[in-house]
Amino acid sequence: MIEVKGLTKRYGDRLAVDHLSFTAKPGEVLGLLGPNGAGKTTTMRMLTGYLPPTEGSASIAGYDILEDSMEARRRVGYLPERVPLYPDMTVRGYVTFWARLRGIRSPRKHVNAALERVHLMDRQNQLVRNLSKGLRQRLGLAQALVHNPAVIILDEPTIGIDPQQVIEVRESVRALGKEHTVLFSTHILSEAEHVCDRVLIINKGRVIAQGKPADLRRQMEPKTQLYVVVGGASGKAARQLLSAIPGVLAVERDGDGYSLTVEGDRDLRGEVSSHVMQAGYTLLEIRQATTSLEDIFLEIVGKSR
Repeated sequence: MIEVKGLTKRYGDRLAVDHLSFTAKPGEVLGLLGPNGAGKTTTMRMLTGYLPPTEGSASIAGYDILEDSMEARRRVGYLPERVPLYPDMTVRGYVTFWARLRGIRSPRKHVNAALERVHLMDRQNQLVRNLSKGLRQRLGLAQALVHNPAVIILDEPTIGIDPQQVIEVRESVRALGKEHTVLFSTHILSEAEHVCDRVLIINKGRVIAQGKPADLRRQMEPKTQLYVVVGGASGKAARQLLSAIPGVLAVERDGDGYSLTVEGDRDLRGEVSSHVMQAGYTLLEIRQATTSLEDIFLEIVGKSR
């Protein structure tokens, strides 16, 4: 549905996007991750026709963004980081305006469907100027959906909204992935982990890692980690006890407990529990520790720098 080959953008001597290549399948939610200035917004602007690439090519639903620009644009819904709103329009008037720009001659049915999908039907007659930041984001999403595009591109859609609205946006994006291909840009890594089927980590305009969040985590976890909290033992005694368990390679203090690096993929929870109780201490907590996508992101970006 989205195919990008060697996409490049230069601003004078500065290389903003450096021969970027990737694909997004129908019905896939693809996360574009990277620090500020990594080239995410520039990439999205090229895919939506707002910027011409310096080199490379890209297609949307089989239409080249340069050779078949208008056909490609018809198949894209775009929510930019800063939503272009007209404060003196009503909610319905704004979405209707965009529907007509998209060439929809009888827009009422399409506008109703878009407002229903973003839960704004009850505010259809309200002026845009009176909407909260979160509701404005929803309205921006409605204009991106009104023509029912094959591809939806969302540029950092959760910036500046409260935690409850962030959750609502995440749920909306997941729902969109059932019917559309979604390209979702963010630098908030927990969002990608909750929302995306696959992630692309970029830095300085280049892809430095890609894959499913769980696969990336496995690649970065060559050793199994256990988190253990022991009650009734001094720090020295607990460390000595845990270090002496066969299969434990390293013990590091971690908050109230200890992180244990375990040999291979062995499950030592039974052995740890047994040793702690035999020593007369209390096992307060034991669990498998996992690497978050944020940890992976920081390590990968750090290495690329």
